[in-house]
Amino acid sequence: MAKLKVGVLISGRGSNMASLVRAAWDEDYPAEIACVISNVASAPGVKIARDAGIATAVISHGDYPDRETFDRAVSAELEKHHVRLVALAGFMRIQSPWFPAHWKDRIINIHPSLLPYHPGANAYKQAFEAGVRVSGCTAHFVTEQLDQGPVILQDVFHIRVGEDTLDEVKERGKALEGKVLSQAVQLFLNEQLVVTDTKVLFRPGRLPA
Repeated sequence: MAKLKVGVLISGRGSNMASLVRAAWDEDYPAEIACVISNVASAPGVKIARDAGIATAVISHGDYPDRETFDRAVSAELEKHHVRLVALAGFMRIQSPWFPAHWKDRIINIHPSLLPYHPGANAYKQAFEAGVRVSGCTAHFVTEQLDQGPVILQDVFHIRVGEDTLDEVKERGKALEGKVLSQAVQLFLNEQLVVTDTKVLFRPGRLPA
């Protein structure tokens, strides 16, 4: 099958990126990871991508005067690799309005909570401190509004309040993130979904497994 090119943006250890890379090794998975871009030169995920033979680039936001100029540099690198879809896999950088407008309905983010609950940073810490008994992660399209884009997929895990540590909550969540992101990318590239202004609808007869 012909695979479509995906660009992945990371800032850290690259665990969700690695899940996408492993998924792409399957001949039936519709994505080829064309490039990995990090805004942090020391991000462990950069080495993981290089070791997997994937083109990498480090684009530091400190080298640019504002967010849009940085975003345009990132976009130029993605376009150099003929990317069709952008996956944010732990990319800790708030983007300018220009970026989601330019890549409209072609950016998928994985967020560590059941949106709309616990948006923004430190979502697992928010859930832990709130004493909720169910948390999870959300794959959604990126829009100008932070963590408010149309939801594609969500999955959940349970928190044993009073027993689990914050680190245990984080690890349980991270175990889900890569799976949910990989499934969302697959649904998009297989054209199994339709994006409206506020919702993602699955095509009749083509629901996710």
